[in-house]
Amino acid sequence: MTPTVDAERFRERFDAFNEIGATERGGVNRPSLSPANRAARDRLVEWFEAAGLDVTVDEMGNLFGRRAGAADSLAPVLFGSHVDSQYNGGRYDGVVGVLGALEVVEALDDAGVETERPLEIVAWSNEEGVRFQPDMLGSGVFTGTFDVEYAYEREDGDGRRFGEELERIGYRGAAPCEPRDIHCYFELHVEQGPYLDERGLRIGVVEGVYGFSWVNAAFEGSADHAGPTPMHLRHDALVATSDVVRSVRRIAGTEGTDLVGTVGSIDAHPNSINVIPERVEFTLDLRSYDDEVVDAAVERVRKEVEWAAEREGVAWEFEEIMRIDADPFAAECIEAVERAARSVLGDGDYARLVSGAGHDATYLNDLCPTGMVFVPSVDGISHVEEEYTEWEDVVAGTEVLLHAVVEKANE
Repeated sequence: MTPTVDAERFRERFDAFNEIGATERGGVNRPSLSPANRAARDRLVEWFEAAGLDVTVDEMGNLFGRRAGAADSLAPVLFGSHVDSQYNGGRYDGVVGVLGALEVVEALDDAGVETERPLEIVAWSNEEGVRFQPDMLGSGVFTGTFDVEYAYEREDGDGRRFGEELERIGYRGAAPCEPRDIHCYFELHVEQGPYLDERGLRIGVVEGVYGFSWVNAAFEGSADHAGPTPMHLRHDALVATSDVVRSVRRIAGTEGTDLVGTVGSIDAHPNSINVIPERVEFTLDLRSYDDEVVDAAVERVRKEVEWAAEREGVAWEFEEIMRIDADPFAAECIEAVERAARSVLGDGDYARLVSGAGHDATYLNDLCPTGMVFVPSVDGISHVEEEYTEWEDVVAGTEVLLHAVVEKANE
């Protein structure tokens, strides 16, 4: 019997899962290690066990469900994504990859299909990085990019540490979080961009992920009364910041064909209507599939910060807090996904593309051959409650994942 996705079962599970942390506007609010995130983890454990999977939670809270293979000592095929969300984020981001992986296992069970290699579903901890920075923390420790002690000391905006919060919700597992032998890794995900939707394509075969730089920057000026202080005597940190915001938009439009730049967070002090801003802290996000373009853009923006500080007579700070190189995926996994897409859709409804967003797959690619399957995001919208993917595209992406996983699991 040929395994196939049960679209109705999958949809019922998807809708039930997204009742956890549901928002009034149709999104979800399940930031890492929140009560809603704990409830989501509890539901996954329940479903993994009901599917006959051997459940393991490691010391980073990464959640694994293992299905034995005929040759169970062989390295497993790992596949999954994450279930933490942005604050008031979308229902599809990460979730389709985890629940799609569970549907793959159940489709194999329905068909009575045993793979040579074992299969492992994973739900990674703290992929979003919205509460605890940096993002992709669980997969970063698993692949050796970060150590556990570093991860445990990450703090949220209220000073709560990751390790303590992991303990509080009951998901600081006993299994070590460290690199181990993995045959390959696949991740199904919504595109989070407009390429597939604009072209009417149903599947993206991901060739790699953009490199990016994250920067924390600040200006320190002088607070003073907004009324009596003449313009020529002001040292306004927000004016300097506004100059940099405009320069980031200009640089992203001129320094590389695929370069994108964002000032995503601004915190002004004292943030009063009649006080000149004394200090402004802000973030920068610069991305391209060309590492040299990212490096050049970071240096260009650093100079813009320095020049803006000189013009306004303020002090400045500039610290790169994360730098990830562009990451081409393994040819063998790209080709497996492409064969699967052709098998499911025939010719014409899929294309190769590069991801502008970071994913856990970025770190897994340093440990083992890795590939990704994208499904369209309607209007390219993601990380917000309006995020939406047509259900038939989610099902098609899961069928592609099924074919690719089975191919690699029988090697």
